[in-house]
Amino acid sequence: MKKWVKRLLISFGILAGLLLVANFGLNFWLKTQLPEYIKKNTDYKVSYETLDVDLSTGNILATGISVNNKDPQNTAVIGLQGTVDTLKVSRFGIYDAIFNKTISSSDLLVAKPNLNIILAKPVNKKKEKKKSPFLFENIRINDGEIAVFRHTKQKFISVQKLNLFVENLQMTEESVENKLPVVFDRYSIQGEKFFFRPDNVYAITINTINTADGQMSVENFKLIPLLSFEQFKKYYPKKTQLFEFSIPKMDFKDVVLNKNKVALADAEFENPLLTVYNTGAKKEKKEEERSNFEVNLENIKLKNAVAQINKPDGNKLLSAANLNLNINKLVFNKETSKQIIPVGYNDFTFSGKDITYSDHQNINIGSIALKPTNGEINNVSFTPGSPESEKTTMNLKTNHIAFNINKLEFANKKLNLDIKDVLIENLNGTIKAGENKAKKNASPGIIQSVIVRKVSLRNSNIIYDKEKEPLAFHDLNATVNDIEIGTKPNGQNLSFKVKNYFLTTRNFAYKTQFYNISVGLLKLNKNKVQINNFGMKPLVSRAQFIKMIPVERDLYDLKAGQISAEGEWDLFSHNKFINASHVTIQSADANIFRSKIPKDDPKIKALYSKMLRSIKIPMNINNLDLKNSVLVYEEDTPESMGPGKLTFSNFNMNVKNLNSAKTKGKPTKVDIKINCSFMNLAPLSVNWNFDVADQNDGFAISGKTSNLPANGINPFIRPYLHVTATAGTIQEMLFNFKGNPAGLHGTFNLKHKDLKIAVLNKHNHEKKGFLTAVANVFLKSNSGSFPESVTVENVERDPTKSFFNLFWKGIEQGLKKTLIGKNVEKTEAKVKNAVSTVKDMKQSVKEIKQEIKDKKSSPNEQEENKEKKGFFNKIFKKKDDAEVK
Repeated sequence: MKKWVKRLLISFGILAGLLLVANFGLNFWLKTQLPEYIKKNTDYKVSYETLDVDLSTGNILATGISVNNKDPQNTAVIGLQGTVDTLKVSRFGIYDAIFNKTISSSDLLVAKPNLNIILAKPVNKKKEKKKSPFLFENIRINDGEIAVFRHTKQKFISVQKLNLFVENLQMTEESVENKLPVVFDRYSIQGEKFFFRPDNVYAITINTINTADGQMSVENFKLIPLLSFEQFKKYYPKKTQLFEFSIPKMDFKDVVLNKNKVALADAEFENPLLTVYNTGAKKEKKEEERSNFEVNLENIKLKNAVAQINKPDGNKLLSAANLNLNINKLVFNKETSKQIIPVGYNDFTFSGKDITYSDHQNINIGSIALKPTNGEINNVSFTPGSPESEKTTMNLKTNHIAFNINKLEFANKKLNLDIKDVLIENLNGTIKAGENKAKKNASPGIIQSVIVRKVSLRNSNIIYDKEKEPLAFHDLNATVNDIEIGTKPNGQNLSFKVKNYFLTTRNFAYKTQFYNISVGLLKLNKNKVQINNFGMKPLVSRAQFIKMIPVERDLYDLKAGQISAEGEWDLFSHNKFINASHVTIQSADANIFRSKIPKDDPKIKALYSKMLRSIKIPMNINNLDLKNSVLVYEEDTPESMGPGKLTFSNFNMNVKNLNSAKTKGKPTKVDIKINCSFMNLAPLSVNWNFDVADQNDGFAISGKTSNLPANGINPFIRPYLHVTATAGTIQEMLFNFKGNPAGLHGTFNLKHKDLKIAVLNKHNHEKKGFLTAVANVFLKSNSGSFPESVTVENVERDPTKSFFNLFWKGIEQGLKKTLIGKNVEKTEAKVKNAVSTVKDMKQSVKEIKQEIKDKKSSPNEQEENKEKKGFFNKIFKKKDDAEVK
């Protein structure tokens, strides 16, 4: 054998012997001196029954171990107290244990540990952090009972019958601050009676935890409030909500805890129950500090969940049953926490049943199903809740709502929503408007942009009730296209636009204090309107109406066979306008009744040009046609026996350029032409025009009627003027007036023949012979073939009366000047003098009669007096002074 080989073998033998001796010596030293060494150089006291150390591998095996802190009051280090049946350490770091006072190992097996661990007090971040005395790459615990306490001795975590295997376990008070008491890479765990108390408000308990093939199963998970609701409100007055949560069973796999990150996959929660208690505290406006806590959940399934949210008074605000939720790739991190919805996701499905919401409005949902791209809601009902008169309430039901979504996202805390379509079917019920005034400008809130490309309402019956004036839509079908809601350029308010819409409803009805307005059929879109069988019927009689109104007011009874319009208009957005090319009203039948019994209305009446100018939106109607219609005006006075009546039949009217003078470039002059039959006897034509933009409100009106039998106007003048036309014809009447709000002037021409009148008594029966004779003496019965026009001038308008009152004053002055004479005042004075003379003569007759009656006379005188009585009776009939008037 060569010398170098021999020397090498001898060297190996000596080395092996030295190692054997060193190993024997180390084991002897560890058995006798290690506990004392640990006691002197660490913060712990350790004892054991057996201890074997392999110096070459660093493996250690110990049994019957007990461990305690030297100073239990020292909160700067982790506290350990308890026993371990068996401890096996692989590749023990002897150098670190001796020189760095750190126990480290690649693998650690702990059998039947019964340990209480007290976490070290958190280290001030400004100071250097103290390293943990324990560093393990892998740890295995068999059949352990472990309790972890905070440095305040408050229980933090505890578990029984724990069987655990983890890789790269880390456990420090720092992890507690980050909401993760332990972090690891891979795990396998079984345990019972798990307890976790993250703070002073809540505790988490779990009956059992089991893992198999990377799948974890947890039974009877509970998040339990440690305080009653009243205590919570007392000790945490700024907190808005208290939670209570339980899950009988949940399963998930691939759990990863790493620093501030939690990740798991295929989580399934069965029959969870969530209760939320609202305290009523207001949220603080200041932005809360964002957490670095991060959650990544690959697939989440929530099965048959039950949720309930309570109001501060203990009553239910929201409850839902049989909730099911599947979420793919749910993410919560610092960035998502800044958004309105603090989580991100790739996809989700949600469904639920028996959902109720109770506040000033109760909402009940039979079932709901949602996805990021669509949703469906069935059997929805809205009923009034707590009475709040200033808020709008609904009493509605619908059996189906469906919608499809193109895009839903939040960016910079603002909502961007693009809805493809919304379908609402069989919506029935009542909407009652609240008393609060609608805001002119709505705040944008979280809305950045909302687009609804199509909304369809089918087969519905809705009543909108505002101030006890219900508006009813029966058999309502509507489609609205391209609704756009966004922020205005100033960023303070919302803008609203509608591109197109189509609406049909049958038996439309609107009930007001005095009227029931009905429509057999209504069709409406952005370019056409069709209304069939329009009606506006009084709900009260004329006598009732007179008693109900404080001042004079018209009572209408209207009908129309059809109303149609063509053009374009926008009545929904902020930029409303009406621009119609043609509006047609067919076969209208209008009855207008006015009583002079109530007091006069003292309000100033604007002329039609000013009324049109006061319309706030741009309005232009190129042509308005009223065809084949009837207009009846009736008026009564306290002295009249029934109402006087004016009838305009076969009424046709054309209005050009009906406008509000608010569109640049559009003409503002309104031209009105009327052709009709007056009193069903004679043709009447009228031309009337005014300029809406004219601030002076000037107007011109002219007209003509011909071949009107004088007795044709008796239905109007007989009831309350106690005069009738007994003969004659109005062969032609022409008028041409101009005016403004102060009055009018112009010309009047009347061609008439054989005109006679009769004066009636107050009962409209007996003809007053003397007054009739006097009236006909002053009346011009014939105008001649070519009568001259008379000038109508200085006709003052009563600003509390309507335009037609001024117009009638002009006609009245023209009639007086034509029939009585141009010097109307002198003629009227003559009539008054004649009547006065008659009254004086009658008074004389009365005195003579009384004298004859009182005077005793001879038979001859009595005969003479009798003759006198007969003479005066022939001249005057027995009439009282009121009749003479």
